[in-house]
Amino acid sequence: DDPHAVIPKTKLSTNQTKPNPTKPIMSGISDIAPGVVTGADLVKLLTHAKDTGYAIPAFNCTSSSVCNAVMEAARKYNSPVMIQVSNGGGAFYAGKGVKDPNNCAAGAVALAMHVRLMAPYYGIPVVLNTDHCAKKLLPWFDAMLDANEEFFKQYGEPLFSMHMLDLSEEPDEENIEICAKYFERMAKMNIWLEMEIGVTGGEEDGVNNEDTDPDKLYTSPEQVWNVYQGLSKISNMFSIAAAFGNVHGVYKPGNVSLQPERLGKHQAYAKEQLKTDVEKPIFLVMHGGSGSSDEEIKTAVNNGVIKMNVDTDTQWAYWDGVRAFEKDKHDFLQGQIGNPTGDDKPNKKFYDPRVWIRKAEEAMIERCGVSMASLMSKDKYEAQVPAAGTVPIYGLKPKAGGPIAAVKGVLGL
Repeated sequence: DDPHAVIPKTKLSTNQTKPNPTKPIMSGISDIAPGVVTGADLVKLLTHAKDTGYAIPAFNCTSSSVCNAVMEAARKYNSPVMIQVSNGGGAFYAGKGVKDPNNCAAGAVALAMHVRLMAPYYGIPVVLNTDHCAKKLLPWFDAMLDANEEFFKQYGEPLFSMHMLDLSEEPDEENIEICAKYFERMAKMNIWLEMEIGVTGGEEDGVNNEDTDPDKLYTSPEQVWNVYQGLSKISNMFSIAAAFGNVHGVYKPGNVSLQPERLGKHQAYAKEQLKTDVEKPIFLVMHGGSGSSDEEIKTAVNNGVIKMNVDTDTQWAYWDGVRAFEKDKHDFLQGQIGNPTGDDKPNKKFYDPRVWIRKAEEAMIERCGVSMASLMSKDKYEAQVPAAGTVPIYGLKPKAGGPIAAVKGVLGL
C-alpha cells in the first residue's frame, strides 16, 4: 500500500519561496509528505533525527485551538512536530460534560481526526501520539487500538503514529511483558511504541511520583538493554524513556539533578551487546523537560534522544497570552457595552472568544518555537504549504475495496 494514500500530496503554492540552500534545511526528510506521518516515513523521520542530532518536540494538546497553535508553530519554524494527548486531555477534548467511560478514548480519537484533516494545510509532518498510559489506564489504550484497527482496515495505515505505555511503576519484568504483548498487536499496523523504564518524578495529569525512591529516577544500562531484547524481536519501531533524573512540573534550571550523560552509557552498552558499528542503536526519549538547561538538552540529544515532551511551559504560555490581553484591554472587558471611548460603545470585538483565544495561540506559538530551537528541530523541514483550494475537504481515501469495487470502477459506477 502507498504510505501516503491517506493524505495525498498537494501542489505547492505558486508564491511559496523555494528552499534557500544557505539555510540549514536537511534534505534527508524533504520527501516525506505533509500530514500525519506513520509507518516507514515515521521510521525515516526518527532515524534522521537520531543520526543528524536533533529531537522532535512533543506538545501535549487538549483542544483544537492548542493543536492548531502547535501546527502553526511547526510551519513558522520549519520543524517536524509531535502532537500528543493524555488520558485527561482526551476527556477534556470530548467535553467535561461527557461522563461515558469511553470519553478519554473518544476525545483522543476526535483530536486525531482533527489533526489528520488539518495538518496538510500547514504543510508539515505531524506525529500523532498518546501520552503516559499507566496500568490502570489500559482500557483507554485498548479502545484506541480498536480505533486504529478500524482505521487501518479502511485506509491501510493506523489513525495514530505511535502510543506510549508507562508501566514504570510495575516491576521491570512485568513492564516489558505487557509492553511486548501490546507491541505485537501494534506492529501489525506499523504503530510505534514508546515505553518507560525507570520513573519520571513529579506530578502530571493525575500520575504522582513526587515521593518516588530517588534511585528509581536513574535507569541503568542493563534495564534499557532488557527492554531492547524484549521488544526488538517484534519490531524496530520502539523508543525508550529511560529516566536520568527527569521531573514533571515547573522548576528553574539547576534545581533538578539531570544526568543526561547516562544516556550515552545506555547506547555504549547496547552497542557492545549488539556488536555493531552503529554509535546510537537505541531510540531514546526525554520526559520532564522543565528545569532543563539548553546544555543538558543538547547532551541528551547527542546521546540519541529523538523526542522531548513539552507541556507545563506551553500551558503557561497559552494562559499568559490571555493574561496579557486582559491586562491591556481590561476596561473593555467589564461589560458588553460601555468602555473608555463611550458609555454606549460595544465591546464585542474584545470579548469575542476568537480574539482572546487567538492571543493565547500566538503566545503558545512563540513558546513552541523556543522548544524547537533548543531541540534543534528548527529548520529541519521546509514547510510545503499547499496552493489555495488544493487540499481535499475530506482527504481520507479508503484503500481498494476488493473485486466488487474493481468492477464498479471499470463500469464507471
